[in-house]
Amino acid sequence: MDVLYFAWVRERIGLPKERIDTAAATVADLVEELRTREPRYAAAFADISALRVAVDQQLTDFDAPLAGAREVAFFPPMTGG
Repeated sequence: MDVLYFAWVRERIGLPKERIDTAAATVADLVEELRTREPRYAAAFADISALRVAVDQQLTDFDAPLAGAREVAFFPPMTGG
């Protein structure tokens, strides 16, 4: 699965994208798995209320299932302008 990071999430993790193997059933499970990797992931995912997520380019919630997903993207809330 490809995991994409945007804006300050990318800055904290230090990567724009990575391919991972995961057994996570939901986005929340994936976040927990990522948090345990290294302190930079723990910092990026410390407050998921400040994040939005998309699975296969569809905005979704953190309880969304990952079965069959090819891509998960994490980014801060969007602002208009």
